[in-house]
Amino acid sequence: MLKEHLEFFTLDLSIGWETPPGYPPGIQQKILAGHLDEEKREGSKTRLLRFEPGAFTSELFEHDYWEEVFLVSGGLIVGEKTFHPYTYACRPPHTPHGPFRSEEGCLLFEIHYYDCDYSD
Repeated sequence: MLKEHLEFFTLDLSIGWETPPGYPPGIQQKILAGHLDEEKREGSKTRLLRFEPGAFTSELFEHDYWEEVFLVSGGLIVGEKTFHPYTYACRPPHTPHGPFRSEEGCLLFEIHYYDCDYSD
């Protein structure tokens, strides 16, 4: 199963946040559904990612899975360009991206997944 079956429920945004591996303090994720196994290169996960005001990354990111990102609130700066709510990105595997920073803080909705064969 790619992800568990979940019906509408209210998220408790006061709990369940953690700093993802390789991220600096001030950036946290809350996994909503699924599991991404990077060693086996399989699975899918949906998460919220939040930047506290002033948080930033200093390295480029590159990974071997697809990533879809929707900016829900706040502002996200990539290079010299600032993105505002309701902007979206869809990145194929091995696409360099970042570094990122947020002066005011921001909340992102993200989906990460490996290519799937749905022909069965």
